[in-house]
Amino acid sequence: MNPYYAYIFTNAGNNVLYTGSTDSLHRRWEEHVIKFFPKSFTARYNVNKLVWYEAFQTAEEAVAREYQIKAGSRAKKIKLIEAMNPLWNDLAERDFGWIASEIKK
Repeated sequence: MNPYYAYIFTNAGNNVLYTGSTDSLHRRWEEHVIKFFPKSFTARYNVNKLVWYEAFQTAEEAVAREYQIKAGSRAKKIKLIEAMNPLWNDLAERDFGWIASEIKK
């Protein structure tokens, strides 16, 4: 069974945080990178850098975690990110080997 994910993406300057959940972290990452939804918040603010994620067995768990994170302050989100990723690296590349420049648009 494929895992479900809660995640946080940011932009190059690390000043915009976007929290979500998905059943395919790779597909969701690609959508952010290619700006699949061109009028969306993430497209307008170039939010395409994966800085935090957590895997779950069910969609319900992932969505519950997403809402828990969204309800928290920006400071709590930053603390969560820095516990896993203190340098704010792009985890798509670091953990999965996904390279944005290799996506066929």
